[in-house]
Amino acid sequence: MKRVLAVVLLGFGLSATAVLASVEDEIRARIEPVGKVCLQGGECGAAAAPTQTASAGPRAGNEVYDAVCMACHSTGAAGAPKLGDTAAWAPRIDKGMETLINHAINGFNAMPAKGGCASCPDEEIANAVEYMVSESK
Repeated sequence: MKRVLAVVLLGFGLSATAVLASVEDEIRARIEPVGKVCLQGGECGAAAAPTQTASAGPRAGNEVYDAVCMACHSTGAAGAPKLGDTAAWAPRIDKGMETLINHAINGFNAMPAKGGCASCPDEEIANAVEYMVSESK
């Protein structure tokens, strides 16, 4: 009788352990992280390799103006000269294109560097400056 009782208790113990293990697996699955942080230079595998998209080249000045510059240069926000305002642009144009482009790239007065478009290449910023100057002469 003791043997039968020991076998029954052992059976219950094994089945309870299996159920408990199943519950623990479910809990682990629910709280598993959805992603991993990979720092540049770390070995994170091919999945972390940066993807590069094909570029059609720098955007035209009017495209950059519409996407970035228009917010301030169409309203005159923070003292920005409005597009087409010859009087406001004249003293700036007199300083030369090199100075205007330098101010646009590095920031000047209330204007942040690159007009706040940190991802814009310098060439696109120069294109936008040339566009605004041509529209404001």
